[in-house]
Amino acid sequence: FDIFQSFFGGSPFGGGGSSRGRRQRKGEDVIHPLKVSLEDLYNGTAKKLSLSRNVICSKCKGKGSKSGASMKCAPCQGSGMKVSIRHLGPSMIQQMQHPCNECKGTGETISDKDRCPQCKGEKVVGEKKVLEVVAEKGMQNGQRITFPGEADEAPDTVTGDIVFVLQQKEHPKFKRKGDDLFVEHTLTLTEALCGFHFILTHLDNRQLLIKSQPGEVIKPDSFKGINDEGMPMYQRPFMKGKMYIHFTVDFPESLTLEQSKALEAVLPPKPSMQMSEMELDECEETNLHDVNIEEEMRRKLEQQAHEAYDEDEDMHGGAERVQGAKQ
Repeated sequence: FDIFQSFFGGSPFGGGGSSRGRRQRKGEDVIHPLKVSLEDLYNGTAKKLSLSRNVICSKCKGKGSKSGASMKCAPCQGSGMKVSIRHLGPSMIQQMQHPCNECKGTGETISDKDRCPQCKGEKVVGEKKVLEVVAEKGMQNGQRITFPGEADEAPDTVTGDIVFVLQQKEHPKFKRKGDDLFVEHTLTLTEALCGFHFILTHLDNRQLLIKSQPGEVIKPDSFKGINDEGMPMYQRPFMKGKMYIHFTVDFPESLTLEQSKALEAVLPPKPSMQMSEMELDECEETNLHDVNIEEEMRRKLEQQAHEAYDEDEDMHGGAERVQGAKQ
C-alpha cells in the first residue's frame, strides 16, 4: 500500500484513503543552451525559437485506442519490465532487468484494429511550438530561463520543463566581471605624459568621450574607473556597475640624440650622481643587451639537466672501473 496514505490518515485496507491516489511521476526537463552576446545581456533581448515536442493525442485522450481499452502485455505480465539471465560461468549467473520491448515499458498493449488512427497507438503526437525567450538586462552567463510544463507530454505524467541556459559569447572589446565591465586601451608615451582623449563605443552604441585631466600623467598598467557605466544589475536595470579602463603605455623603440636632449629640457631632472674622475676610473664599464627571460630560463634548466645526467654517468662509470680493478 501507499506508505504516504498511512502517514496522512489513510487506511492501508481502504476507506478514508487519500483522494489524490498514487502520485504521478514528473517527466524529464529539456535543457537547451542559448548563445547570447554581451550586447544582448546589456540591453535585454527577446528571441523566438521553434521547438518540437510530444503532446497527448487529442483524439484518444492519451489512451492510444479507439475504445479506450487496453490489454495486459503478455510477455511481461503487465509489469512493463522483463528479466533476462546471463550465464557468467559455472554456478554463476547475472540477472538483468530492462523495459519490455513489446509494450515499451507501459505494461499494456493495444490491438491493431483498436489503435487510434491519429497517434497510431503511441498516445502522443508531435507538434511544433514557438517560444519567446526573454533575456533580461543584467542576466549572467549560465543563468537559466524556465518554461514550466512545456517539455514532452506523456500519459499519467507531470510534464517537465523546458530550460534555456544562457551562454555568453566572448566580446572583442569588453570583459565582464559580475556587474562591472573592463576594457583595455593603449596610449602612446606622448598621450600618457601630455594628455589624451578618445571615443569609446558602449554596448548600447552610445559614444563616450574618455579624456585625461590637464597635467595628469598616466602610468603604465594603471586603472581608471567610470561610475554607472558597467552592466545593468539584474531586476534593477537602472542601477549599473562600474567600467574600468586598463591603460598600457606604448614606449618608442629608441630616441634620437636631439629628442633625448629636448625631453631632458622639459622633464624633471635626472637624479644627480656626483662622482669624481678617480671613482669613475675605478669602475668597470658594462654593456646592456636585450634578453627573452623565459627563453633564457628554459635554456638554463635544460643545461642543468644535461650536466646532472653527465655527472651521474661519470659516477657510474667510475664505480664500474673500481670494481673491475678489485676483481
